[in-house]
Amino acid sequence: MKTKFTKYQVFVISLLAFIQFTVVLDFMILSPLGVQVLEQLNISTTQFGLVVSAYAFSAGASGILAAGFADRFDRKKLLLFFYSGFVLGTVFCGIAPTYVSLLVARIITGIFGGVIASISFAIIADLFPLEMRGRVMGFVMTAFAASQVFGLPLGIYISNLWGWQAPFIMIAGVSASVGLVALSYLKPLTSHLEGEGEKRALKHLLNTVRNPSYLPGFLATTLLATGGFMLMPFGSAFTVHNMGISLEKLPLIYMITGIVSIFAGPLIGKLSDSIGKYPVFVIASLAATCIIIYYTRMGISPIWFVITINCLLFVSITGRMISANALTSAVPEIKDRGAYMAISSSLQQLSGGIAAASAGLIVVQTPSGYLEGYANLGYVVAFAIMITVIIMSRVNLLVNQKKVVKPVEVQLEI
Repeated sequence: MKTKFTKYQVFVISLLAFIQFTVVLDFMILSPLGVQVLEQLNISTTQFGLVVSAYAFSAGASGILAAGFADRFDRKKLLLFFYSGFVLGTVFCGIAPTYVSLLVARIITGIFGGVIASISFAIIADLFPLEMRGRVMGFVMTAFAASQVFGLPLGIYISNLWGWQAPFIMIAGVSASVGLVALSYLKPLTSHLEGEGEKRALKHLLNTVRNPSYLPGFLATTLLATGGFMLMPFGSAFTVHNMGISLEKLPLIYMITGIVSIFAGPLIGKLSDSIGKYPVFVIASLAATCIIIYYTRMGISPIWFVITINCLLFVSITGRMISANALTSAVPEIKDRGAYMAISSSLQQLSGGIAAASAGLIVVQTPSGYLEGYANLGYVVAFAIMITVIIMSRVNLLVNQKKVVKPVEVQLEI
């Protein structure tokens, strides 16, 4: 029988989804503002690339540094601390007058913003049993699609009116309001502080990293980000130059794909709760593999077909992310949950940055704009997906063993 959410649980899901919406929007908004930033700050494409990647690498580094402390504090206070830093960094982006100041602002934003997702996932694991986490992850992760559908067009519109800094001020204002709601209504989360957990930050970090039961989860998380980060940097160029879709029609493709993903996320979450996280992950991975191999070999195509393939691709990738995050959330013990999530988030950021850089070595753009080697990129991503399926089978086994052992432990204590 499917358990219903309480009013407070609905509030927490909505709050975390909105927080993720602001963080994802802040991360994504810089790319479409690139034309204005390049012109107004008079910087090169290499410098702009460094500004974009600075967020990911600083977020990855902060995840490792924060992991040792992640289970020593009330998760509400930890969330508010890092979210406040994120808001401050976003404000700095909105008032940055030079390249150096913008670079520093993005580093600050990444240091704080990169940890927020891991804290949110730890809160979800604290408040919701495994049987409900698929649905919760499905709702929270619609933030990615929502930022693509609603946030990016609004941000670009505002930048056209008041300049490239204006969207960052808008994001900071909305985020500050969300932070006040969290401060006022989110209850303290301290269940992980009960018991005898390791109090020394470095020792706690090392114990979490060296735990053999956590290694499959870390490996799966590292490979999970490979697909999206490898395909994403060249996605728009491939659509325009290889598929023959005009630049003006790109927003329509992204908007429809985002809307489909918004509806698909909660449905996939429900499905993973009803038939199992790992079966959904396997099905989504097999579908993604087939679609990616076909997609990366496409040539001139009508826009309706491109939209269809994009929707199928994003739905399958969304299915992998939702089911995988729901399953891996059951891996760590409660005393290690914050550290585990922080390390996983850090690994995703770092592996994503490496994957994006590696994609540039595989794909070559001709003078006409046509991309060569994109099909090879598809094979690499497909191979990474299949390896992840194998690793996730081990994660699923560990989670099932924990579910069997726990009732026995309770019975012995009684």
